Amino acid sequence: MIDLVIPPPASAAALAALKAAAGTDWSEDQDVIGPRLVDWRGRYQGATPLLLLPRDVHTLAAIVRAAAAHRAALVPQGGNTGLVGGGIPPADGSAVLVSCSRMNRILHIDAAGQLLVAQAGVILADVHAAAAELGLAFPLSLGAKGSATVGGLAATNAGGVQVLRHGTMRALVAGLEAVLPDGSVLNQLQGLAKDNTGLDIKQLLIGAEGTLGFITAVALKLVPAPAHRAVGWAGVDRPQRALKLLTRLRQLSGGQVESFELIPADGVDLVAAHLGLAPPLAGRHAWQCLVELAGPQPLGDVLAQGLADADDAVIAQSGAQAAALWRRREELPLAERRDGPAVHHDIAVPVSAMADFAETAAAVVEAEFAGARVLAFGHLGDGNLHFNVRAPKQSAVGEGAATWIAAHRSAITSRVHEMVAAAGGSISAEHGIGVMKRDDLARLGDPARLAAMRAVKHALDPLGIMNPGKLY
Repeated sequence: MIDLVIPPPASAAALAALKAAAGTDWSEDQDVIGPRLVDWRGRYQGATPLLLLPRDVHTLAAIVRAAAAHRAALVPQGGNTGLVGGGIPPADGSAVLVSCSRMNRILHIDAAGQLLVAQAGVILADVHAAAAELGLAFPLSLGAKGSATVGGLAATNAGGVQVLRHGTMRALVAGLEAVLPDGSVLNQLQGLAKDNTGLDIKQLLIGAEGTLGFITAVALKLVPAPAHRAVGWAGVDRPQRALKLLTRLRQLSGGQVESFELIPADGVDLVAAHLGLAPPLAGRHAWQCLVELAGPQPLGDVLAQGLADADDAVIAQSGAQAAALWRRREELPLAERRDGPAVHHDIAVPVSAMADFAETAAAVVEAEFAGARVLAFGHLGDGNLHFNVRAPKQSAVGEGAATWIAAHRSAITSRVHEMVAAAGGSISAEHGIGVMKRDDLARLGDPARLAAMRAVKHALDPLGIMNPGKLY
């Protein structure tokens, strides 16, 4: 096993060199830095003596060269929408935070080649808007689209609600530019459909969470904007029936199912209680599905036919109605957060196993941890389940819930991840490893794969300066 290097805290000389490399684009003002030191859920609190804000790849390359010369650790941060602590610097203040938020220009759109080249700090919603102006679309969306940046999305191999049809960022990044740990610049922004000249280095950086280099720009694959969309909401009594609906819709639509979300009744109740959004269906159904089809022809009749076997269903009759249905899914995490703390898991199992897993794993956790309440929802079409465990009802307010979560978090997560591993799944479907899942990856990950990952890390970053303590 290769031992990875842990760099020492940044010295005064290192900080001076980094400031000189950044020019005027840095800050030591803790009022400016403070909001960047805590993650969205408030679980990870970091510290840093310095924030660097480069505006271009050449400045960032100079920063990395200075860091390498002084063995100073650097932590990259995108829109700070991550959920596993991957973009938060260590609490001891030993590392310098680097934000690409000022590298926020869309550099080029190739309508013929269906490519959009954007700097790392470009917000996802701005990519959507720029593509739409040309009748094209970037087929990745998620709830944080108004703040998540494309560099962070690539670094974490983000997924979202359209993976079922279009894949994760690994499938949607045609090329990238990055600063490697020695300060050299990798330029693969050409976005060639065919390039059979050896290893695809960009794929090493996608999903590496900034541990192998800083992604500074990406060439994103676009698709024709669909002329028609059909969105529906259906209720069923078992997740297995939802899986049958998905299979039927795929057959009827010829592969035009863009999203298929599975939500339990508890999730619908949370959105109604905390956000005032009434359930879409009149009756209460144990499991509910949000479905979207997209294509060049009207798909409302296909969707109605595909949902005919549901216990009940509604189909949006306008864009506003479709957006209202989607809001219930996109804001479910917010409603859950307002309801109280939970132990969160972002897992994946084979699609064919997800329906059974959603029920059986919930039963195991609720039996082994008295009073626990499982909220399992997610992307049925790609096997990604957000498997969250809430405190018992009598403890679900104030200090009691937090105390229960703190006492049981580790044991619950270990149990859930063990069941995921036994099912042939992944302990991180789309949020990454960061700090939160680092130990369980080491415990449950494939030994050969982990050894190869550590070898690559050691080869590219022998000084250990790139986002130390994350992933590995």
